[in-house]
Amino acid sequence: MRTDHATEDLLRELAPQVLGVLVRRHGQFEECEDAVQEAVLAAAVHWPDEGVPASPRGWLITAASRRLIDQIRSDNARRAREATTADQSPELRGDHADDVPATDDTLVLLFLCCHPALTPASQTALTLRAVGGLTTAEIARAFLVPEATMAGRISRAKQSIKAAGSQFTMPAPDELPERLSVVLHALYLIFNEGYIASSGSDLQRADVAREAIRLTRMVRRQLPDDGEVAGLLALMLLTDSRRAARATPGGDLIPLAEQDRTRWDRELIAEGTALISAALASSQLGPYQLQAAIAATHAEAGAAEDTDWRQVHLLYKILERIAPNPVVTLNRAVALAEISGPRAGLELLDTLDGDARMGGHHRLHAVRAHLLEAAGDRPAARENYKLAARGTASLAEQRYLESRAARLGTAEPP
Repeated sequence: MRTDHATEDLLRELAPQVLGVLVRRHGQFEECEDAVQEAVLAAAVHWPDEGVPASPRGWLITAASRRLIDQIRSDNARRAREATTADQSPELRGDHADDVPATDDTLVLLFLCCHPALTPASQTALTLRAVGGLTTAEIARAFLVPEATMAGRISRAKQSIKAAGSQFTMPAPDELPERLSVVLHALYLIFNEGYIASSGSDLQRADVAREAIRLTRMVRRQLPDDGEVAGLLALMLLTDSRRAARATPGGDLIPLAEQDRTRWDRELIAEGTALISAALASSQLGPYQLQAAIAATHAEAGAAEDTDWRQVHLLYKILERIAPNPVVTLNRAVALAEISGPRAGLELLDTLDGDARMGGHHRLHAVRAHLLEAAGDRPAARENYKLAARGTASLAEQRYLESRAARLGTAEPP
């Protein structure tokens, strides 16, 4: 099966819209998602050879609806009712472009996936699967759990939504803040998977990152005064602005300090900086705003040596206080090392060794290797680079980390 990137991007954008249409009309979230996935697979097979239809959204709705009705008809207890539905449903008569709703239900679908009957982890996982288009394996890596565990979690989440008898509508105003926090976290994870692919030969997946930005823009249009929505969008834009400078033509990783900053997207930086400046001035401080402020500080530096590391460290300390997380501490260790030397950063890293979420994670080994190298401990740095390389499923990261280890093993000390 061959699918060009334009078709992949189109299918990724349309899939949650089609799922929203089916769930609104038929309910049965789990069955609808299965039908949409089958329709997307059929499109990926047929469209490259036959061409994209005039109404791709209508084509997918038709194909998914047919599969859904076929699936329901196989249940004898529902045969009579679904036969009536089939006779009345315009999609099944082959009218691809007619009667296809113009409304994009993706935002409603986002909130449905964040139903209060689910645990926060299940809410995020289901959102990544149904709206973000990530595979179960990719979601499992994002959560640092086995794929089988994640598959079971997603399946139970679908069943819980079905059992709760939820309606396909936006949540009530009093439910919105709690549901919104889970939506934003899911979008954050989707973007991260696009910015640093958790597996495979490519360093980044631009289509996934773009989809996360598109969905976040959609949420912001609905909630223009929410500071954390603006902060998350600003963070994505500022981070994505570096995409063109992050890899060599051969796909090898280029670390932040070595990137050609003239290749950073100045339009994205300007938009992201304006967003976070306005949010910080008018909203209660939140984690996404702080991360966006850190990204803006990096964007303001014309060269790596011009970075205001004291400001970066201060922002990480505030972030660590209001949203404790081992990854925040990991990043603060890098900033602290820039201010107080690599040994200070290494001492802070030592506090993470007992954290079950981070202990043994490849990023902990990678940062430790970087700081050990800066401190002059080449053998220990080399060993940690090798440990980090073995711990990541990203081939681009593996190549980079292995090259750092190899360089330390062959070059003479300064």
